[in-house]
Amino acid sequence: MILAPFSVLATPIMIALVRMTVVAGAGVALLAAPQSARQPSREAAAVRAARSAQNTAIAGRDLDRAASYWTDDVVIRSGLGRVIQGSASYRSTLGADSATVYRREPAHVDVSDNDSWPLAFEVGTWTGRDARTNRPLIRGRYAAQWIKRDGRWLIRSEVFVALGCSGAGCTRPLAVQ
Repeated sequence: MILAPFSVLATPIMIALVRMTVVAGAGVALLAAPQSARQPSREAAAVRAARSAQNTAIAGRDLDRAASYWTDDVVIRSGLGRVIQGSASYRSTLGADSATVYRREPAHVDVSDNDSWPLAFEVGTWTGRDARTNRPLIRGRYAAQWIKRDGRWLIRSEVFVALGCSGAGCTRPLAVQ
């Protein structure tokens, strides 16, 4: 009887073990992944819907409706660095810039998995367009913290960073403090 050398048998057995380990590891990783990584949650969808409604209000110059998505103590760092504190101040600032219509486009929303922390984190891109021509003037990225109060998602803070401009958008001053 001739036996195959150990190395000839060991290779197919080792390949099978490696495959089983990879498949098992992928299954464990999938089970361990947070719910938000597997599928968008209902709460994340609610945050996106609130952002969409606020975008509609801003585009329609309905500043009271736009402000209804901010907490009273909201804090903003504008695209060029200005600090805005409080919903009344934010509403006033937005109203004073009637030449520009701003839109936020969420790329990702994460919602806390701790019921004691009704918080969400949103990141995306923003654009400021000329209200008359609809041409882009200024654009960038943003992050927002949302908090759920009385069943509604509200923006508690936002940070915008300007990363590009065109035309009159390029003449806006950088806030230096």
